[in-house]
Amino acid sequence: MTKFYIGLIVYLIFTFSNHAYSAVGFKQIYYDEQSNRPLNIAIWYKANNQQDNVMVGDSAIFYGYKVLFNAPPVLDYRKHPLIVLSHGYGGSQQNLSWLAYALAEKGYIVAAPNHPGTTLFNRDIDQSSKLWLRPQDLSKTIDCLIEDKTLANSIDMNNISAIGHSLGGWTVIALAGAKFDTELFKQDCTIHSHLKACQLVTELGLDNPKLNQSLFDPRIKSFISLDAGLVRGFTSKSLKDINIPSLIIGAGVDVGDMDAELESGYLMQFLSKSLSTYTVIPDAMHFSFIQVCKPKAIEILEQEAQGEGIICKDGGKRTRAEIHREIIKQITTFLAQINLNP
Repeated sequence: MTKFYIGLIVYLIFTFSNHAYSAVGFKQIYYDEQSNRPLNIAIWYKANNQQDNVMVGDSAIFYGYKVLFNAPPVLDYRKHPLIVLSHGYGGSQQNLSWLAYALAEKGYIVAAPNHPGTTLFNRDIDQSSKLWLRPQDLSKTIDCLIEDKTLANSIDMNNISAIGHSLGGWTVIALAGAKFDTELFKQDCTIHSHLKACQLVTELGLDNPKLNQSLFDPRIKSFISLDAGLVRGFTSKSLKDINIPSLIIGAGVDVGDMDAELESGYLMQFLSKSLSTYTVIPDAMHFSFIQVCKPKAIEILEQEAQGEGIICKDGGKRTRAEIHREIIKQITTFLAQINLNP
């Protein structure tokens, strides 16, 4: 048998083994622990299925996912794009776990920090009112991956994208170079006072001049916002100056204080038409972008606090899982179009 055929057989066995036994790996890193703002970062990636699955993100409200905890990544000797995720106000890194899991299955490496002060289990006004630190959390997440001995060699640091939901949408847009203007935001809230963002001035420190600084990270090569909020405080010039591709997805059914036309639609007035794509999912509500809820979730949430069940409601006949499949298709198509392939 020639060396060529021997090499081919070895290659095929190696490739088959990796694809036949690959699954989603998951690890958590506690980064910058000595600082005043340590980060708990969740990371999803393709791994070899050589151990038992464990469930993460599962609760009485939400379905979780089976992952290979701390499993070694698949060694395919390729560089994979990195995607950083930013959760919404009062959420957590698990809110976009459905998306992280789907992207990791396709070969992306996905990392999501819990933003201190604005998470479900850490509502701290001293931290939340320093909103300019949120985009910096994502920059620190990238730093963390650069230093990680297990995954750093598998990451293509020239291909990094950022995805955020709600306040996370604001976070990734700021990271892409948009600049906030507290006076512009204040004036806009005299006209659109019903928007949720206008009700969070104290909690998020939206009158603090420190918010007006640039939070740009040039390592971000594209961004995706999922029903973003608070964006009307971004200056038109800074949005026009963003020169990386973007996908803006809005929810077609307004929950009453998150009008997609006023929020996501505002972005599209100024973002480059040649670099940005805007789409609205007609039957999605604001919380359609978080995890799939369990059958009795609304009942449990309403018992805890009246009106809380809204986080498990969608706007049409489709299930949340079906809406998620559409979102995943839109995102992966966008990433492919800009050549951000795993």
